[in-house]
Amino acid sequence: MGLVVTIGGPHGTGKSTYAKMIAKQFGLRYVSAGQLFRDLAKEKGVTLEELSRQAAESPEIDRLLDERSAAQAAKGNAVVEGQLAAWMAKDRAQVRIYLKAPDEARFARIAHRDHVDYETAQKQTLEREQIQRERYKRYYGIDIDDMSPYNLVIDTGNRTVESTAKELMTRIRKIISQSRQE
Repeated sequence: MGLVVTIGGPHGTGKSTYAKMIAKQFGLRYVSAGQLFRDLAKEKGVTLEELSRQAAESPEIDRLLDERSAAQAAKGNAVVEGQLAAWMAKDRAQVRIYLKAPDEARFARIAHRDHVDYETAQKQTLEREQIQRERYKRYYGIDIDDMSPYNLVIDTGNRTVESTAKELMTRIRKIISQSRQE
């Protein structure tokens, strides 16, 4: 099956950035829950906003996307990035990473990335995260603040991308080495 790494955490913590770096470093496929969502919108011939509205009203959208994430993890040799990636991959993932950062750093990153002001980024992010938190609890009984699925938690808030990436690579290698010894 090969190595499977999952990366979860709140918006603005660097999930996509680090997932791509890890995929490149370890020669793995990069699987993005966000890209799966965009692909599904295209398949259905709807906008992202419309698919988001559908997802808020029906668990079927989330379940379909989560099944696709789980299927990608089951293929192996992948970094699967998304809010529920660790839960969907389950024991298929040898490394389950949770990235966190202080809200101020997250909102500033999102504002820069999305070309909006800080207040807009803060408001939109908090609203989106509250809706997601409620959906995940209602649909799956998952509390996304529960750290138990993760074997690696990294704070990306006050560090450079380079120093965080270096720590991630070192710690991933250690987890892989330990799992081979078991």
